[in-house]
Amino acid sequence: MFEIKEVSDIDMVLGGNIAELLPPMKDIPEEFGIGKRNKWSQFISDWFFCGIKELKLVPKEGVDPVKAIRHIRAIMSSFEPKHEHKKAGCAYLMSLWFDDIQYRPARE
Repeated sequence: MFEIKEVSDIDMVLGGNIAELLPPMKDIPEEFGIGKRNKWSQFISDWFFCGIKELKLVPKEGVDPVKAIRHIRAIMSSFEPKHEHKKAGCAYLMSLWFDDIQYRPARE
């Protein structure tokens, strides 16, 4: 499993060390690639483009959900790499760290 990193509040605003936070595109399974749809990629898109509310996460055993979401937020805040890589990587990491997710888009 990809290690969940500690990120600072500044990392969540400006983005953290992407080389440590985000797997290389070549290591992300095809099912999370550009144009692929699954619950994790849909969640990341909704979060990025319109925000989310009423978030309920089911973390995998041993996963600290707060730490995991902070890690994802730091990636999403970064100005690098390309959006497609960030989206695929965040969706992939969510699938590694959580069994299920329920939420509502902030704008429906």
